[in-house]
Amino acid sequence: MRCTHIARLLQLTGLALSLWTSSCAAEDNNIITNTIINIKHKPLDIKTFHSLRRVSPPTISPNKRGALFITSYYTPDSNKSASYLSYLDIDSGSITRLTDDRPGTTLSNPIWFDDTSFGFLRRGALYRQNLSPDAVPDLLYDPPMPITKVAYSANKGLITFVASVYPNSTLKESAMLKRTEDNRTDSAMVFDNLWARHWNEWMSVEKPNVFSLPLKHQSETEWNLDTEINLTTVLPRCPDPLTRWSIDDYTLSPTGDNVAFVTRPPFDNMTWSTNVDIYLVSTSGNSKPRLLTAHIDGMSSSPVFSSDGRRLAWLQMETPGCESDINRIYVHNIAARETIAISYDWDLSPSSLVWSKDDKTIYTVTSTQGRNIIFSVDVATGKRKELTLVGSAWGLRPIDEQNMLFVHSTQDQPADIHLLNTYSRRTKQLTYVNKEALKDLKLCVPEDFLFNGAHGDKVHGWLLRPYDFDQRKKYPLALLIHGGPQQASIQSFSHSQWNPNMYSNAGFVTVVINFHGSPGYSKNFTDSIRHKWGDLPYVDLMRGIDFVTSKYKFVDSTRMAALGGSYGGYMVNWLNGHTDKFKCMVAHDGKFSTVSGYYGTDELWFPEWDLGKPWEIAGRTILEENNPERFASNFKTPTLFIQGEKDFRIPVSESLGAWTMLRRRSIPARFVYFPDEDHWINKMGNSMRWYTEVLDWITTWTNTTAPYHIR
Repeated sequence: MRCTHIARLLQLTGLALSLWTSSCAAEDNNIITNTIINIKHKPLDIKTFHSLRRVSPPTISPNKRGALFITSYYTPDSNKSASYLSYLDIDSGSITRLTDDRPGTTLSNPIWFDDTSFGFLRRGALYRQNLSPDAVPDLLYDPPMPITKVAYSANKGLITFVASVYPNSTLKESAMLKRTEDNRTDSAMVFDNLWARHWNEWMSVEKPNVFSLPLKHQSETEWNLDTEINLTTVLPRCPDPLTRWSIDDYTLSPTGDNVAFVTRPPFDNMTWSTNVDIYLVSTSGNSKPRLLTAHIDGMSSSPVFSSDGRRLAWLQMETPGCESDINRIYVHNIAARETIAISYDWDLSPSSLVWSKDDKTIYTVTSTQGRNIIFSVDVATGKRKELTLVGSAWGLRPIDEQNMLFVHSTQDQPADIHLLNTYSRRTKQLTYVNKEALKDLKLCVPEDFLFNGAHGDKVHGWLLRPYDFDQRKKYPLALLIHGGPQQASIQSFSHSQWNPNMYSNAGFVTVVINFHGSPGYSKNFTDSIRHKWGDLPYVDLMRGIDFVTSKYKFVDSTRMAALGGSYGGYMVNWLNGHTDKFKCMVAHDGKFSTVSGYYGTDELWFPEWDLGKPWEIAGRTILEENNPERFASNFKTPTLFIQGEKDFRIPVSESLGAWTMLRRRSIPARFVYFPDEDHWINKMGNSMRWYTEVLDWITTWTNTTAPYHIR
């Protein structure tokens, strides 16, 4: 009776039922002890974590009976990644592997040609294969330049794809120009306009364009390929080829008649404007692209056609300059040329869209209360319904009016493909790609908590107990601080550097807090971070730590570590100047100076909106108020700094500067530098080294013995 009552209360506060069960079970500790005391599981160590398999979203067959999906994995001993394609029979759940998985080979972008044959990309070329485990793939299209994002229309007999090309050049001409460029006698790059670089690349004249290519099926083994058509060449000319039109994303209509693509207008204000537009163009290439978002200067994204191809939906931010604005759902009637916003009263921000098969409903994944949940939105009324309760969903693929496939994970379960009945809201897991790897592991389950944060607002967090937990012992604490700051930690299984289970399995009570600025709790809660980077989140984190250390008596408040990346790295620097609660810290790609960070970053709209322009009095005041470097004389906590050379969002000088300051003052600090990484750690070998350095650092400074050898 007690557990049922608590479950109902948690549902009313928006917290997920299944996440409550672990907390309830933890309170009834005698039951747990009596049940599992004789069971000994292995910890999730660094090597095992990086060996776990990953599954792609499914691609449903034309007859709706099956789906293709990719399984990818990494082998630490050989430092090789591989992937293979499988067929999932939806009714029976049986899985048939279709391709090999030779080490060092990867494939992507599965598409269906018909019910008995499919295609995929490998090394930028398109292959075709019959639906048989014994079939051998045939090279269907070997383009002069690598292609990505392939789609196929059987109705029109064509494929569409994205390829990076030189101005006014075909794929073949671009390949020749690239060879000439590679043989230059100098390496100089000359820039007159912003952007000079973005994310991890310096700007070049090669830009992604979207193409269509007629593809006729002559016989079972023969296909006739025509000449590719660049669907973006008739866009207005841009005087600077380094900042000309670039296609960020596109979608092909189910009828094959149209393509909708996403692009940023190549104007002088590209680095400080969030204006991103959506265009509609015929796949024939005989018409000029039609701008659908001329009336608004916010960021447009995620276009998707209705099943009949008559309407286009997309996500639209409406506030110019604000990249963390709430996403609205826009629906455009192509024939009538009319656009409406639906479910406009929604205080949450959806992140992806897909139409139901009858075009009466739009399904969306939306962050709420630390979960990525599937919602249905009635197109006519805007009425919403929550279809899932726990974890993180993505890759929605409707089968019919009642069923859809999707990818789902929780913090203690890596991603697999599930089946959802949208009427009953029942789900069924269909794949178990890590079943063998997980059988001897005991992953930790999050326990939700709420506390009074800044302004007296309720702030949500969760805690993972350490591996081989014994309530009679005291354990060190690891505080993981998310980036953004207008992002949120999500209760999903992440393969990145911030998986909470990696810290709990190293012996730490692991705490995650979605402080002010985190989406999923209301628009006002997210917007409150503006001009207050060092204020509200700091208050939330300090009060959250006080709450945890007072409620959970097994936490040793004298052995705590704070870790964060991006904004989380900024906050680690801010903490270092404002508190001595922590024995050590880890700052990954974190901003040290809000002023120098402004001048060195690639996207200026972000610091300008959140903080201000440093040459203006008002902006300079806000930047300095939130500047960790201003408090450098207070830094005293040993800190590990990690930085990628190719990170143009937070340049290497930020981490290097903070590290230099600490070492010059004889404060213990370490600088780990990855010359081949950007804002993230993308290479698996580097990720293993990242975890080795981080876990070694925090176990050493907190005097913790991990349950396995870290080095």
